[in-house]
Amino acid sequence: MSTRSRRAVVLLSGGLDSATCLALARRTGFECHALTFDYGQRHKIEIECAARIAASAGDASHTVYTLDVAPFAGSSLTTGGDVPKDQIEPGSDGIPSTYVPARNLVFLSIATAYAETLGCSDLFIGVNAVDYSGYPDCRPEFVRAFSDAATLATKRGTEQNHPLTIHVPLLERSKADIVRLAAESGVDLALTTSCYDPSLDETGPIACGRCDACILRQRGFRDAGVQDPTRYAESMIR
Repeated sequence: MSTRSRRAVVLLSGGLDSATCLALARRTGFECHALTFDYGQRHKIEIECAARIAASAGDASHTVYTLDVAPFAGSSLTTGGDVPKDQIEPGSDGIPSTYVPARNLVFLSIATAYAETLGCSDLFIGVNAVDYSGYPDCRPEFVRAFSDAATLATKRGTEQNHPLTIHVPLLERSKADIVRLAAESGVDLALTTSCYDPSLDETGPIACGRCDACILRQRGFRDAGVQDPTRYAESMIR
């Protein structure tokens, strides 16, 4: 089977990394089925952004899967207090409060089931272990372990000899590298969002400019020499 006739499930959050991942999957020749999760996150604007990104990319399908927020409570991205701001080195003091309990473990499990339903064994996820906030479910060890477990747990992996392949093309790239790659791959950067604590006015979303995700995004665009189309309420990066 040629790559162009293969399907892939792409986890699409609406952020820069996942949008770039989607573009790379399409460029590789996969028929992409985007999967977005609504898990009660306070930055729900990302779901709308994901829909626009999927539509602009011409994906084969885009599914928004709704989860109960209760299992993810305790994170500052859901119900666990304020999003931390002004951390110059995000994650330097350990796993931050923006960590969502087992989020990628849950997301990849559902994506694996969806992929098997579609008859495919390829998943794309935009995890990154270089410029990130220190989340344990973004590490290469986790990705390898999940891939092995999912292959053992599925009919395609056991009876049909189709091991699950989790593509992580951004895993070892800096945020500046990702910005450049996005621009080169034709990602509409204005459609992406990164902020954990955005506000909204009559013209659209406004990023806070001070959360981990905003700081990393601003640094990436600055270091890549690419104009960031995001509107920020404030900015720590000059």
